[in-house]
Amino acid sequence: MGANTAEAVWRVAMVLPLRGPAGLFAPSCEAVIRLAVDEINARGGIRGRRVVSEVVDGGRAPTAVAADVGARVTRGTVDAVSGWHISSVRRALVPAVTGRVPYAYPSLYEGGETRPGVFCSGETPDQQIAPALRWLRDELGARRWYVVGDDYVWPRVSARAVHGFARELGLDVVGQSFTPLGAGRVGRLVDRVERAACDGVLMLLVGQDAVEFNREFARRGLADRLVRFSPLMEENMLLASGAEATENLFVASSYFRSLTTTGALDLLSGYLHAHGPDAPALSSAAESCYEGLRTLAALAERAADDRLDAWDAVVDGTAWEGPRGTVEFRGRQARQPVHLAVADGLDFDVITALPAVSP
Repeated sequence: MGANTAEAVWRVAMVLPLRGPAGLFAPSCEAVIRLAVDEINARGGIRGRRVVSEVVDGGRAPTAVAADVGARVTRGTVDAVSGWHISSVRRALVPAVTGRVPYAYPSLYEGGETRPGVFCSGETPDQQIAPALRWLRDELGARRWYVVGDDYVWPRVSARAVHGFARELGLDVVGQSFTPLGAGRVGRLVDRVERAACDGVLMLLVGQDAVEFNREFARRGLADRLVRFSPLMEENMLLASGAEATENLFVASSYFRSLTTTGALDLLSGYLHAHGPDAPALSSAAESCYEGLRTLAALAERAADDRLDAWDAVVDGTAWEGPRGTVEFRGRQARQPVHLAVADGLDFDVITALPAVSP
């Protein structure tokens, strides 16, 4: 760490998908990153150093992303890593940066990351999926679920967790199907859901794959009789799906643009002031990038040291107030409020805060 200390610059590689099914997140993420960097610098930067962000394309093969970021760290041009990217990229990145620079991973993910110097501020299935399934059981009577997902680590591991939640909550998982990420084969998933004896479909699909699923699901008239639930459905995905394809769609997340908490309204106000009303849609994926930079700033301030072991020593209990409310680290995993919302055309109507799950 500290490669740019003499220049009083602190460079953060923000890894974002600039291509592939998650590429529709990138414009919003880049706009929020600029806002977050400006806010941190207005408060004096990272321990007196001006923060500079550089976008790295996280939509490439995970090994290519890791090689790129690792080379930047070796050259001394990166002091930290963050950004929204999928778990396959995270798994490749961690060996390339562990012990060298801090890595704040703010995306929702499957959980279980415990390696030193990796700080996860995104939601995990126990925070998102389990309490949402309980609410949908109690309020809508949804007890039989079909799971669909992209075929990589986050959906696969999350689906295994869903089977455990189902046992605890008295639910049935009547089937599950996966499709290659970005392969455009979601019609096969809809076929299987249509034939299944289920009350709802749990979507573990990313970006454009989820958009195409929503469109086909609605085209076949399935929204009239089946609930959809997703832990990854943000504002750009709603826009791309179209209002006619979002009926009866429920989402759990720590952030929605429509939240009316003080922190969420402050972010929206700052975003519109910085970028104007025609800016890319402020979204939960973009807000995750904001949280990633806040994580780095909070840990740097609390550690008051560039040594990674100093960051690891202070992470437990590090907390701040922001768009999500109170975000607090317990070990290297943050906890925060999670909300359940229902799609209302092209935006979200927040229904309730979700408590920790119990049968």
